[in-house]
Amino acid sequence: MLNHTKKKTISDTQIKLLQGLLDELMNMKGVRHAIMAVESRDESLSWVGAKGIAQPDGTPMEADTPFWIASVTKLYIASTILKLHEQNMLSLDDLVIEYLPEHLLKGVHVINGVDYYARLTIRHLLSHSSGIPDYLEIKITGKKTIIDQVIEEKDMSWSIEDILQIVRKANAPLFPPQNLTQRKYRIRYSDTNFQMLIAIIEAVTKKSIEDAFRDMLFQPLNLANTFHPGSKPLEPVGPVATVWLQETAFDNKPQALRSFGDLNSTAKDLIEFKRALLHGKVFDKPDTFDLMRSMWQTFGFALSPIAPGWPIQYGLGMMRFQVPRLFTPFKPIPEVIGHSGAVGSWLFYCPKLDLILAGTVSQVTAAAAPYKIMPTLLQILEKR
Repeated sequence: MLNHTKKKTISDTQIKLLQGLLDELMNMKGVRHAIMAVESRDESLSWVGAKGIAQPDGTPMEADTPFWIASVTKLYIASTILKLHEQNMLSLDDLVIEYLPEHLLKGVHVINGVDYYARLTIRHLLSHSSGIPDYLEIKITGKKTIIDQVIEEKDMSWSIEDILQIVRKANAPLFPPQNLTQRKYRIRYSDTNFQMLIAIIEAVTKKSIEDAFRDMLFQPLNLANTFHPGSKPLEPVGPVATVWLQETAFDNKPQALRSFGDLNSTAKDLIEFKRALLHGKVFDKPDTFDLMRSMWQTFGFALSPIAPGWPIQYGLGMMRFQVPRLFTPFKPIPEVIGHSGAVGSWLFYCPKLDLILAGTVSQVTAAAAPYKIMPTLLQILEKR
């Protein structure tokens, strides 16, 4: 185990409690390693703990070990879209058909004979209100999803064309694109939405998503250890921690990892990115960040594959989580905003405590890990 405290603004008792919480993560089924980092926005407090093995060969997990952040990447995708919005290169209420070809979209969203592809907006994709199903959940052949095929058969890659063809053939839209002028509307988490946003970024910038992220985020913010699988970071880093699905390691699935479109990063870089968002270093205008944390809508309990059963709200590329008062009748648990990923990864900010929280367990079966520990984590930190 490794842990480090930057400044003595946290008690020894709290450090022991944080280490105990790290042990709790390690005790979750299938978890080989865990990393948990806490840092105040002004950097007066900084603690990180790492435990377990990063790779099957026994390489230990360290504080600076890079790991796959999964859907935490949606914060980066949304930030890039909003930067393009600021630069008047697109508008959030633009139709998707303005940026992606008709042949790609036609037939993807048909309900009762009505094809809604020409009514989809960028804001629909950002808010998960499009009604387009998640391609990762669709059973393609022999009752297998694309993830099942990768695990049971062989490594494979896929493109946005492949993704939308999967959705088109399934012909199972969830609901029509929602009226976003209403106070409440339906949302459903779907990776397809953000794959389409990646395609829009590439179309607008005329760059690969790797180059667009490098030029618009990594270099300006000095995120030297954040990079796509198969790409080089701005500065050399050690081997990336293994991602697990139960007992299966994804080390030998580089094409699939790249096709998901998600990033590798470190706890330090994650915190730096969140701090940059909070300090106004990502956007030119303060109200652009406010767009991410607006229009909050709640996922249905049974409809949130990220963390089934947990009350998660969504804005524009950003989650908000707060434990209901029903479960904490004596004292409310502060809310956090940010994003989690399907491998038990997370990057959140707690406004009340002014703390940034990051970590992972790199296990698909432990997707709900951050939500299970968050109430206890916040209670520990609230006492400082």
